[in-house]
Amino acid sequence: MKLMKILAAGVFAGLAFAATQASASVLDTVKQRGTLNCGTDNTAPGFGYLNTTTGQMEGLDVDFCKAIAAAVLGDASKVKFVTVTDKSRFDAVLTNQVDVVFAHTTVKPARESSIAIDFLPINFYDGTGIMVKADSGVKEFADLDGATICTTQGSATETVLTGAFKARGWKTSKVLTYENLEKLFAALNSGRCNAMSTDKSALAAWAGNSPTPADYVILPDTLDKSPFAGFVAANDSKWRNALRWISFGLFQAEESGITQANLDEQLKSEDPFVQKFLGVGAGYGKDFGLPEDFVAQAVKAVGNYGEIYDRNLGPNTKMYLDRKGTPNAPWTQGGAIYSPLWN
Repeated sequence: MKLMKILAAGVFAGLAFAATQASASVLDTVKQRGTLNCGTDNTAPGFGYLNTTTGQMEGLDVDFCKAIAAAVLGDASKVKFVTVTDKSRFDAVLTNQVDVVFAHTTVKPARESSIAIDFLPINFYDGTGIMVKADSGVKEFADLDGATICTTQGSATETVLTGAFKARGWKTSKVLTYENLEKLFAALNSGRCNAMSTDKSALAAWAGNSPTPADYVILPDTLDKSPFAGFVAANDSKWRNALRWISFGLFQAEESGITQANLDEQLKSEDPFVQKFLGVGAGYGKDFGLPEDFVAQAVKAVGNYGEIYDRNLGPNTKMYLDRKGTPNAPWTQGGAIYSPLWN
């Protein structure tokens, strides 16, 4: 009987341990590890790109990784960038190779329903486009009947192109796929493809960063919508909610006029909302298992959303994408960058 009781106790202890492990949040894991593992591309200028001159990762997606590290760990440098491709990004987060992915990923229902991921707030609105060499004579998508169009493996663009061919009754057009944007661009330049297709922002970035941008033309056609968002593994609401509100914090900071430059001044504000928003005294952090000043830490590290956008896609960059009149403008200016209420 004693042996049976000992064995039973061991079984129950094992089950309890397993239950504890199963319920552990990535948020707790990141805190204990002291480093955020963030999946991103390194071939997408403006979003996730390894600058060969500086040896540093840069881009809008990269800055969101840094913002999360700063908000959760109090230090934007405590992030390990893990390179993912369109094909590998979902497996990377599902197998715990990374804690979160920011890699110009389009929000689609099948991805949340069948891949078991949860999307974070949309942080960039784009559309599927086509780029050709300027000397090709191609003026619009309709001119590409029978052409070979290249895109990246595992991207939503594959499905978009196949659907576009079918809708137009094109029988001889082909889609070729490559591992990443660098190889895709090389295929266009070598003549292996008549055109390359991906999000218009990526097309603008690759053309803008080329030695001779005038050699490329982005066609006026937009084949489909492409809203981007980061994502995490499903069924971890503690981690997902923390990251959602870090993202919303960057949006709200822009709306409230809180910047890197004036953050110290804003921390002295007597406005009750600003005080709570920035975690002066009791803030919103405790509700999400974060430091009370998590928004202030994120803004201190990378600025508000508008500053992130301008740094990576603004008028002083090679791939300038004007926010005005687009969904990427703040909602106060007719756009779709919007934070829910904080009060």
